[in-house]
Amino acid sequence: MGQSGWTARSGWTAQAAALGTLTLALALGLGCGDDDGSSDAGGPDAGSLDAAFDGGSDAGPPVDAGPPPPPPSEPGRHDVELVDTRQIIPGDGLPAETPPMASNNNVDVVRHEGRVYLGWRTGPDHFANEEVVMHVISSEDEVSWRHEVSFDLDTDLREPRFLSWDGRLFFYFSVLGTNRYAFEPMGVRATELQEDGSWSEPVDIGMTGYVVWRTKEVGGTPYMTAYLGGEHIYMFDGEPLDVELRTTSNGIDWTPLTPSAEPEQTWVYRGGGSESDFAIGDDGTLYAVIRNEAGDETGWGSLVCSAPAGDLAAWSCTHDPKKYDSPRMFWHDGEAYLLARRNVTETGFYDLMHERGTDMWKTIQYQTDYSSQPKRCALWRWVRGEGRIAWVMDLPSRGDTCFPAILRGASEGEIIVYDYSNDLEGPDLAWNVGQRGETRIYRHTLRFTTR
Repeated sequence: MGQSGWTARSGWTAQAAALGTLTLALALGLGCGDDDGSSDAGGPDAGSLDAAFDGGSDAGPPVDAGPPPPPPSEPGRHDVELVDTRQIIPGDGLPAETPPMASNNNVDVVRHEGRVYLGWRTGPDHFANEEVVMHVISSEDEVSWRHEVSFDLDTDLREPRFLSWDGRLFFYFSVLGTNRYAFEPMGVRATELQEDGSWSEPVDIGMTGYVVWRTKEVGGTPYMTAYLGGEHIYMFDGEPLDVELRTTSNGIDWTPLTPSAEPEQTWVYRGGGSESDFAIGDDGTLYAVIRNEAGDETGWGSLVCSAPAGDLAAWSCTHDPKKYDSPRMFWHDGEAYLLARRNVTETGFYDLMHERGTDMWKTIQYQTDYSSQPKRCALWRWVRGEGRIAWVMDLPSRGDTCFPAILRGASEGEIIVYDYSNDLEGPDLAWNVGQRGETRIYRHTLRFTTR
């Protein structure tokens, strides 16, 4: 059955009422996540809040002496080589209709009927803003791009997601508010490429309050991962989130898959998790990762999950102290691979395993520490038989980075990765600094060779 990691946890209700805006300003003012509403406004430091009540303080070191070395590489079945990296956005090949702003992130790509389609979010910075625009472009060679469609709804738009399925191409995105101090999911919109090359008017697909995380086709079946309750992550109120695995028969109406043991249960996980993705192996086994930013009874960081073939909604999960932001999973030649953000610290942990303080205070401490560290976009693998994630390699990246998307390359063993990063030639910024700066979209070619 789907896994619930949520129980009533210590310190949420009373302390949320007592601290309210103060704690929210601290955590969001320092930058919290892929979907956060942070600000560059100053706020009280962790030390001053630590003195206010017994929470403990273990602030991370400043970014000054170069990054610590990465963990040992565990490559598994394949040696993986970076073949090339090039910048796509900003770039000379973009159409005039899609001028990029300073922040370019939230990217997805898909190959459909001989063209590569790319969707991305552009805005003044990483955070919620009414000036945000979502662009879709396409190309035959990934050098010269044609404008397809743009969406400007005078509110924040995130999580562009393509689905190429049954000869049709859909594009989904999540609608959020404009308050940079809040995360305000409003639902999911969908548009479809028409036979004449135009795109349909975006429609509300009836998932009010949800954020769509991944859409993909596996073995002819369309899937979506989505989560409900994302506003609670940065309210620090301890309310659980639901992660769901859905499918569709028409690309618009998505219904949750349910575990065979609990046919009325619509979620695969309930607790502190949000962003999630999965890969399905040759034998039908599902391998998944959930970002567990808000925490649950197992801890904080991520959840490493699996489900048996034939019962794909029956997720069983274990705790991982690392936080795999913006997870993108794929199956390749006998391995389940993960692309996700890496925290550049000695341990890479998000869960610092503090013994002092309430659960709410630990959540705030972990958020602020994590935000003050630089990041990488990294390739990992799901180690079968051990139920853990192993690091393989970093992609060229720094500061505020990741949100990966993939294409199969022209040759066997070639995977194309699109992601975003601060300038690869620039300083190695702390994440909460990089989020306020310029970010660019890059294309990387990886070659997987059987060992």
